[in-house]
Amino acid sequence: MSNKPLLYEGCNYLRQRLVLATLSDFEASFIRLLDKLTNGSNIVVNETGTSLLYQPGLLLGGDLEHECSEQRSIGYFLEVLMCLAPFTKKPINATLTGVTNDQVDPSVDMIKLSTIPILKKFLGTDDGLELKVIVRRGAAPEGGGEVTFRCPCRQKLRPLQFTQPGKVKRIRGVAWVTRMAPATANRVVDAARSVLNPCLPDIYIYTDHMKGPQSGKSPGFGLTLVAETTEGAFYCAEAASNPKGSDKGPTVPEDLGKQASVDLLEEIFKGGCVDSVSQSLTALMMVLGQQDVSKVQTGQLTQYTIQYLRHIRDFFQVLFKVDAQTVVEEDEELRLGGEKLLLTCVGVGYSNLSKKIM
Repeated sequence: MSNKPLLYEGCNYLRQRLVLATLSDFEASFIRLLDKLTNGSNIVVNETGTSLLYQPGLLLGGDLEHECSEQRSIGYFLEVLMCLAPFTKKPINATLTGVTNDQVDPSVDMIKLSTIPILKKFLGTDDGLELKVIVRRGAAPEGGGEVTFRCPCRQKLRPLQFTQPGKVKRIRGVAWVTRMAPATANRVVDAARSVLNPCLPDIYIYTDHMKGPQSGKSPGFGLTLVAETTEGAFYCAEAASNPKGSDKGPTVPEDLGKQASVDLLEEIFKGGCVDSVSQSLTALMMVLGQQDVSKVQTGQLTQYTIQYLRHIRDFFQVLFKVDAQTVVEEDEELRLGGEKLLLTCVGVGYSNLSKKIM
């Protein structure tokens, strides 16, 4: 890796640069959260806020409490923690407070149902890996939610060979409601089923109606759906109501349920072994794995993932081989979905120096 500093302009994709800078020891920062997560970091921001210097310290892990800003949900911060958690000195036990569900970032439900299973494959076990959503749920804009995230640390990550997604065998979901009538969740479920029932018989969507202090500070409702395949791939989609005071006006529960269902079917159509929300984490863990070949099939890459691959090239000097996949099926009537891609790379053999070799 080069010791020459990398310079970027603008704030787009800042999280990507900060996470990769911390892991590859380049000068960048995720500011407060990284400062809590590390020891010995040096952070310098100029008076105008236009320039920032970060010298990463040791990733400590352990117990961590962080109050997320109301402008970004807990999911925004969880995405970063999951990238760094395997390489800390002590297993992470993080408590995050703020907005659990909004229309901007992946919700804690989506991360639990989609991204956690992918992280498990690289860790090799789910022992000590947990995202607990049911502490308190907080809708946008005022939040008031609380979740706990636990993750073990590893000396090295496993390479991943995941090229056969299989066929969808079941759909699960959660319809949540905070500070609103419980019947709202039932209306969402009925609308979602009207779209999904003709596609698959094994569907179960449970309702989560929080009461009292567990319901956060703002009214809201939403739906998170996940489709699981025979080979252990997960496709996730979700929808959340307009926040209180939004110019868009109130959200109709039936419209929200149908929209989330349609989004899930679109995610299934894209296919691959990882869904859109988990593509970037998968690419990063492939690069940080042992010096062996990792291969993962995906659907079409999101713009966020494409930029992530560019940053990985800058920070780790690793290029992915991306091949279009032609899927041949004997049953001509079977719908195969969109074009698939096969991502291939050789890991850099990233080692957690804080983790003793057993």
